Amino acid sequence: MRDVPSDPPRPVFRVVRGKPDDVELAVLLAVLAAAAGGADDGGAPPPPLRPAWARPARYRPPAAWG
Repeated sequence: MRDVPSDPPRPVFRVVRGKPDDVELAVLLAVLAAAAGGADDGGAPPPPLRPAWARPARYRPPAAWG
C-alpha cells in the first residue's frame, strides 16, 4: 500500500498583492532557483587570488633574465 500524505504540501511562496502573470512567476522562480543554486558551498569564501608572478611555473629568478 502506498503512503499518502494526509495534508497537501504547503506552497514555497505566495503572492500577497497583485495578480502576476505566468511570465512574472517564471522569472521569480528562476531568480529563486539561481539564488538557491550556489548555497551548497556552506557560504565559504572563495579562495584568495594569487598574482601571476607568484605562480611557480611563471617565476624566473633574476639570474635567468640575462
